[in-house]
Amino acid sequence: MKRKDYIEWDAYFMGVAELSAMRSKDPNTQVGACIVNQKKRIVGIGYNGFPIGLSDDDYPWESEGNFLNTKYPYVVHAEPNAILNSTVSLDDATLYVTLFPCHECAKLIIQSGIREIVYAANKYQEEESVKASMRMLQDAGVSLRQMPAVRVVLEHA
Repeated sequence: MKRKDYIEWDAYFMGVAELSAMRSKDPNTQVGACIVNQKKRIVGIGYNGFPIGLSDDDYPWESEGNFLNTKYPYVVHAEPNAILNSTVSLDDATLYVTLFPCHECAKLIIQSGIREIVYAANKYQEEESVKASMRMLQDAGVSLRQMPAVRVVLEHA
């Protein structure tokens, strides 16, 4: 008889997104993303961090102060990293992400062909960026679904 306490697909893919978020070195917000095709195969993963070749010791992680002295002009979000890491078409794919996408990420998600977003948190839902994101995603016919976070626990040796 097979075991009955295995995790469902949504929990599995959100768990991969959360595990990816653990790679982020951002001291305040760690975001992970996992893109899955129609065959339930992972076709892209990403997390928020600096572009390849930029040292995360030489660029700021601050979230307040002069714009050029904060992380905001330099960090690549998890969603575009996952899109860029994909090696196949993302038409009709599903994006699992730990934080609801901002307006800049929404544009890339729509352009890439992703048709569904499953997200764990939407802590910035009152921000104009997220309101614009929600508007674009809904108008583009991207399905949105919130699910509880999956707690990934790792023991460090």
